[in-house]
Amino acid sequence: MNELGELRPSQLIFTFGVGSLVDLPNMSAMVMGLDDWDTRYCKEVEEDRLVTAIQKRLGAQMSRLYLPPIKQEGMERDPAAPAVGVPVAPFPRWMRCSLCDTLATVESGVFKLQQDPYRPDRTEFVHQGCLKSQSGRAPSALSVRFLLACREGHLTDFPWVNYVHKGNAPCRPAILSLREFGASGDASDIVVKCHSCGAERRMADAFDSDAQFSCPGHHPHLRLVEHDCRESAKTILLGASNSWFPIALSALSIPRATDKLGKLVEEQWAELKDTDDIDEVQLLRKKLQKFQALIPLFTEFNDEQIWTAIEAKRAGGQPGEAPLHDLKLPEWEVFSNPDSTAENRDFKLKRVAPPKGFEIFFENTVLVERIREVRALLGFTRIESNADFAEATAINDGRLTRLCRESPRWLPASEVRGEGMFLRIREEALLSWQSKPEVQQLQQEFLEAHKAWRKLRNLNPLQDGFPGIRLVLLHSLAHALMRQIVLDCGYTAASVRERLYSRQPGDEGGPMAGILLYTAAPDSEGTLGGLVELGDSLTLGRHLQQALESMRLCASDPLCSEHRPDTLGRSIQGACCHACQFAPETSCEHGNRYLDRSVLVSTFSARGTAFFD
Repeated sequence: MNELGELRPSQLIFTFGVGSLVDLPNMSAMVMGLDDWDTRYCKEVEEDRLVTAIQKRLGAQMSRLYLPPIKQEGMERDPAAPAVGVPVAPFPRWMRCSLCDTLATVESGVFKLQQDPYRPDRTEFVHQGCLKSQSGRAPSALSVRFLLACREGHLTDFPWVNYVHKGNAPCRPAILSLREFGASGDASDIVVKCHSCGAERRMADAFDSDAQFSCPGHHPHLRLVEHDCRESAKTILLGASNSWFPIALSALSIPRATDKLGKLVEEQWAELKDTDDIDEVQLLRKKLQKFQALIPLFTEFNDEQIWTAIEAKRAGGQPGEAPLHDLKLPEWEVFSNPDSTAENRDFKLKRVAPPKGFEIFFENTVLVERIREVRALLGFTRIESNADFAEATAINDGRLTRLCRESPRWLPASEVRGEGMFLRIREEALLSWQSKPEVQQLQQEFLEAHKAWRKLRNLNPLQDGFPGIRLVLLHSLAHALMRQIVLDCGYTAASVRERLYSRQPGDEGGPMAGILLYTAAPDSEGTLGGLVELGDSLTLGRHLQQALESMRLCASDPLCSEHRPDTLGRSIQGACCHACQFAPETSCEHGNRYLDRSVLVSTFSARGTAFFD
């Protein structure tokens, strides 16, 4: 096993998670399933509310969240240390010689893996028997660009042998080549040829609308084949954006204890939760093993007090509290009433005046001086994403591709610490706006677009998951503010993230109408204080004014302002585009859907739907 590169923990949740393809320097590789991960080098992340929400979806056997495996101190200098990290395997298994265009599998013996123990980035497959090589050095073999995928999450190698023979009896063995004519890289200029019989075929045929491929049901990250897949496979390119859509769930660390000992137990719960009785607490004190780092924190408490606090934490919340699997409701209650909320090392709130000039629209602003978010990867989909419309725990579609062969007992996670601000819209102003006939008409248009989107993807019932016009307003306002404040706070656009709280008065825990904008960077950039500084009444009022003013005109107007929610199922967007409203995918909760700047201000084409007149 060889080390080939580095990834950040957050990338293993949103970009290069289990089942995705990673571009290594000289080949393409797939991140393998959790069965192949070595958890001895993983650190556990504690977040009770998130674990409970995941258990509702995946089962009670899922009890732990782990950070990806990392090397321990001293391993970098030890040549005999084991290779620690996330396992990957070469995929696709078909490769092409960069010199003679020979096409063969990794297992065929045509290509040989060549490793450099001192330069892992030079690891590659080479074609040692290449007849065109004149320098004596074996040319590199490159991963092919074409794969097959289906909506059930299967991914497999392109059927080169059957494809080139057009359904006729294939040659045994078949000597193939894949040659490109021209420099454009277009599929019509790429020809696969069988040198055994002379048959050849252009790759453009694989992308025709009438091209049909039966799906073999292959899950390469699990080394598993499901033979009962009824979906037809689709040709995709290596590195295509629709080859992997993560389904992740996140929760903010909300303190529940009010006393000092309870707070300490909450903070150190990952170390204390496996304690069985008071005798073990005493033993840990004496042996100074895993408890040694915690002893300075608990010096003023005796063993009985510590054990009582551990039992109270293990027993769960108080009667009448929100269900643990409801992630948004406890957070909303804390942000709505910050003065009565306990603080700890990962959570601190401060109430300030509402944005100046917008007092009739907003309640007091809440500055989030410290915040911690834990994110976990539940699974993924291919070809189409189905997790953009509701919490992952509410998604009933069965296309969630699992991360391991059996029911998972743990999931990969990441944690970020940062800062933010919380804005709450006044309920009376929101209800007055929602009652306008123009707003109700716009809500109906979004509902029809929502139904068309679900119908195109065979999701039933069609109206499920529709968030209403209230979320469109909150979502559009969040994106407008994010685009404006990153110009002043010093963060990159991808470092600021939204968290929306939107529920109607009749919904459980409702009504809700709030926006949390917080830093989502996993490094020290998230705690610089720039975002909290913008929460000042005068400063935030100025930024709100500028954000709304920028929404009146778009570089793509009048086309942008005239765009209405699509009834063909292609998108669920109103007047919005990349020039005015879209945000990076890691910053948006809803995949840049349910956006319309006409709900904020009057545009060229929309009158009467603006919330801010």
